[in-house]
Amino acid sequence: MQRNERIEREILSAMKRPGALYWIALFFCGSVFIVGMLFWGHQLKTGLGVAGISHPVAWGVYITNFVFWVGIAHSGTLISAVLFLFRAKFRTSFNRAAEAMTVFALMVAGLFPLIHLGRTWVFYYLLPYPSQRMIWPNFRSPLVWDVFAISTYLTVSLIFFYVGMIPDLAIMRRRFTGIRSRIYQVLSLGWEGRLGEWRNYEQLYLFLAAFATPLVASVHSIVSWDFAMSILPGWHTTIFAPYFVAGAIFSGTAMVITLVVPMRKVLSLEKYITVDHIESIAKILLFTSLIVTYAYIVEPALAVYGKNPFEIEAFRYRAFGDYSPLFWTMILCNSILPLTLFIKRLRRNIIFLFILSLLVNVGMWLERFVIIVSSLARDYTPYAWGTYHPSLVEVGITLGGFGLFFSAYLIFLKTLPVLSITEIKERSDGTKNHSE
Repeated sequence: MQRNERIEREILSAMKRPGALYWIALFFCGSVFIVGMLFWGHQLKTGLGVAGISHPVAWGVYITNFVFWVGIAHSGTLISAVLFLFRAKFRTSFNRAAEAMTVFALMVAGLFPLIHLGRTWVFYYLLPYPSQRMIWPNFRSPLVWDVFAISTYLTVSLIFFYVGMIPDLAIMRRRFTGIRSRIYQVLSLGWEGRLGEWRNYEQLYLFLAAFATPLVASVHSIVSWDFAMSILPGWHTTIFAPYFVAGAIFSGTAMVITLVVPMRKVLSLEKYITVDHIESIAKILLFTSLIVTYAYIVEPALAVYGKNPFEIEAFRYRAFGDYSPLFWTMILCNSILPLTLFIKRLRRNIIFLFILSLLVNVGMWLERFVIIVSSLARDYTPYAWGTYHPSLVEVGITLGGFGLFFSAYLIFLKTLPVLSITEIKERSDGTKNHSE
């Protein structure tokens, strides 16, 4: 009983009154977000011409950001759900952060198609509703499939995130006083920790984990079909679905490390997020890096084996054309540097892992950019070739997306438990502990 009391006290101490460092970080991220929104306001007032996208590259950093953040989002729930199904004990150190990351990343991802529209106020044309003019979306378009896929995934991720917190919300109801206690009382849905409640809770959580796992794979496959269903060289390939799913897990794992390492230090959670746990997630990062690298090799190999001159030229252009510095930086960050994780000493070096995770995030963003832009810049017809460089407005809006994501995560740190208290209790004694 004393042990459970200590676990609750130590984990919830992360939610105590924030210090100056927290407020500085929140002010900085919030300011970046506001600046990004000002750039968006400028684009809305002036028109989409202030962005660098133009013929032939009509998809630029806005779509790059959308694919990047969707990838980050898809991996969060996947990591949590898959590790739960496999009963991986180190999951309890990362699942809450990964699930919160999923929700916030989806919020950011959902903004960029609206920003890319230019005339954001007509976004409802994407939704299937019976209008007077009988204008319906084109259901054969993968872009419409995105609307259904992303909204479904956001719904399931929110439910999975919320259901997993219900027992912890009941603990917080007891631990806090005043308005916070009343809020947590409402959110905990009257949870009392009875045996019947636990039985229903565990069945529901298992069902959601089993449901979310294939859903994640299918949703990111649909995002990949935005490209693969076209006939553009470099896009029209059958390996895009597994390629995108592996890339999503890879980038999401890196983002989890990016978030958890400083959180662990600042909130003094070293006891619950140990070096052994971080080494385990580093192995996932290494494994997914190898899959992504395999896809990098297979893509041009298929073009050469098929003797398709347009595909061969597309991959030659990626490696040696206008965007070759970005391509080779992507290879360095996503394929070469993660190989250092074969060395156990580096897998257990927290600072090295944090720096590597930042580089992988950079590499995965560049991967999305190179895939999208290089194929559009070099289509079939040479007279229509062109290059693309993001404008200041696009850069500002992109940074604003990062500002929104990190602001939301910082607020999460002080309003909800960053670790699953009930699962930590179960892990501490190796048995089910069904006391509130």
